[in-house]
Amino acid sequence: MNKSNLWSLRLGFSSKQASEIEKLGIAPFLQKSMSASFTNDMPSFLNDDPKTLAELRELRLSIKNTSSDEQKKILKKQIRNAIELKKWWLDKMQQETFPLREKMVCFWHNHFVSTSQKVKVNYWIYQQNYLLRENAFGNFKQLTKVMIQTNAMVRYLDNVDNKKDKINENLSRELLELFTLGIGNYTEDDIKNAGLGLGEMDATYRKLQEDNTDKTYFGKTGNWKADDLVDIIFEQKHIPYLITRKILKWFIYDHPSEDLVTYYGDYFRKMNFEIAPLLTKIATEEYPKDTAGSKIKDPLVYLFQMIDELNIEDINTTLITFFLKQQGMDLFNQPNVKGWDGGNSWLTSQIYLQRNNVADLLCNGRNISRKTFDKTPEEGEQPNVVLEKIKVRIDFDKNGNNKKIISELSNRTLFKVDDSIQKDMENVLKYDFDAKEENANYAVLRLFNYIAKTPEYQLI
Repeated sequence: MNKSNLWSLRLGFSSKQASEIEKLGIAPFLQKSMSASFTNDMPSFLNDDPKTLAELRELRLSIKNTSSDEQKKILKKQIRNAIELKKWWLDKMQQETFPLREKMVCFWHNHFVSTSQKVKVNYWIYQQNYLLRENAFGNFKQLTKVMIQTNAMVRYLDNVDNKKDKINENLSRELLELFTLGIGNYTEDDIKNAGLGLGEMDATYRKLQEDNTDKTYFGKTGNWKADDLVDIIFEQKHIPYLITRKILKWFIYDHPSEDLVTYYGDYFRKMNFEIAPLLTKIATEEYPKDTAGSKIKDPLVYLFQMIDELNIEDINTTLITFFLKQQGMDLFNQPNVKGWDGGNSWLTSQIYLQRNNVADLLCNGRNISRKTFDKTPEEGEQPNVVLEKIKVRIDFDKNGNNKKIISELSNRTLFKVDDSIQKDMENVLKYDFDAKEENANYAVLRLFNYIAKTPEYQLI
């Protein structure tokens, strides 16, 4: 696979940025991606959703005091808006000229997990997404402080139940185990501390339930609050390695070596936990290496690459959300606080079968009918499947012969081609193939369909 295509997939969701990487080089491309302008406007469908505790209480009261039909209507609207929020984010991923920020937002979204199913306040989920976008390339310590003080996080990790003399340890435990240090790098005593509660717009301490006594945290004693606790955590020697390992796994390696984790982690500490220089160092130093095939594509990359290769201009975003859910990558609804596992979990036999079915449908110019989505399916509903024609085409050299076109597609899509795959591709696109024939596109689509079903296509 061409390096530019490989790194376009890794730093985005498709091959769209390959020409920019080729033209600029990896370091300038990264700089341009991280400095690219972006919007963070609240989507209009959230205008009437509750945003503060007062508005949430008011909505609950109105639900309680209205008819059952009206209650169902209100609850259905909240469920619809949760689905619309997924579609809104998927549109952003597809529309950004430089999608690295959205790729990083997705990484943080899977690190600081809060699910809409449990939080049940769409605005708080959007607010967290907004903050991740604002801080995507910023300081990890600062982002940690921001995230643990969002209403979404406090509600998701049950810190609303946390009070003096009756401690719920969920947030404190996950702050250490999953967000910063990793298991084994703290004691059970370090977990026990007073917690935050829901505030009007952000989490806050509640005066009557707040513990203002001195607490010992990693050997330091004082009346520590949330920011103080994070500051103390970031003084610990193991702090850079959990997040560095996860970044390497998200972008390049399903199984990064501990030497690499330590090497980049030590640099991260030296850079005072700034994400932008860490990403730049990782990408520029790993780019020259032969690393293709070291990571299984997640469902977003799989589908967005296919949409890009097939030049599909208008695909119903609801269908993408349904596909992602089938594949185990339901946005805003990870299976647990650990987030999506990634790696081999993206290529179970069931997922592989689903991917092959999607490849067949799209390469044959078929889609799941949008007509079934005039009424968006509610959470948990299965949409009816109706086939509908869509326009698909593959870009290829109209002056090339079969081997040249095979090589062209291979360089864009396959991390390696052995003799067996080469022979199979030449059986699909035979030696007498004429690229200028009227139906040449259909033959190349059959070739791409074969490629998309190979195990090698599932890797980057």
